Amino acid sequence: MLNKTKIKALFFLLSFTALLSSCNNKNNAVKPTAKTETTKSNALKKILFVVTSHNEKGNTGEKTGYYLGEVSHPWDVLHSAGYEIDFVSPKGGKAPVDAFDMTDAINKKFWDNEVYRNKIENTKTPSQVNPEDYVAIHYAGGHGAMWDFADNTEIAEIAKQIYENNGVVSAVCHGPAGIVNIKLSNGLYLVDGKKVNAFTNEEEVKVKLEDIVPFLLEDKLTERGAIFEKSAPFTAHVVTDQRLVTGQNPQSAHSVGKATLNELQKLAKNTK
Repeated sequence: MLNKTKIKALFFLLSFTALLSSCNNKNNAVKPTAKTETTKSNALKKILFVVTSHNEKGNTGEKTGYYLGEVSHPWDVLHSAGYEIDFVSPKGGKAPVDAFDMTDAINKKFWDNEVYRNKIENTKTPSQVNPEDYVAIHYAGGHGAMWDFADNTEIAEIAKQIYENNGVVSAVCHGPAGIVNIKLSNGLYLVDGKKVNAFTNEEEVKVKLEDIVPFLLEDKLTERGAIFEKSAPFTAHVVTDQRLVTGQNPQSAHSVGKATLNELQKLAKNTK
């Protein structure tokens, strides 16, 4: 009788221990940590840079392309902040480069980065881009942009979708050629009623290309309803208005990157 009592007690103890162990296992199950969630979130933080496919200034025979510093300086700011950058051009493939200045340390840093050098020499075509993958789009300048940005409806549609998905649109120097014809779902131009700037009429005259480019950016943006702001020629000037960031010239490229980052950080805080 005593043995049966001991056996029952032992059985009860073993059952209770098993139940307790099961509860502890559930409580100790692997849960997504803040770090895991952050890593997952960062993997989705991508920005699309637009560069020109055009390599000649009209019929002058003078070569052009995207202005290297207007890619490298915003890239340095945004990539250092943890964003992955992709590149698209109207034709895809290798983009022509202008102002290839390796005495600029940031230019050299970008050009020596094998991953990004490969990306910009193998740009995506517009059809390869999913706008939902990006929190911002940046139009780099260089005179080539004046010939193939404005009328590219595919990239304009990508920018429209990114913007209407609460993303940021930025552009510098001649890059705003890409935003002159973007129309939002409400039928209004993206720039309508917003403060913007770009390479000015006066700056175009100073580089003696006012009669070569297809249109003058300052005039076209004003025509579209933008409130055009500017500083003295080749002086850094950046303006931000309703998630649209624009810079006047190459001297503004770094500040455009910082202003774009600031807009993205504000959006991130608002979504928490």
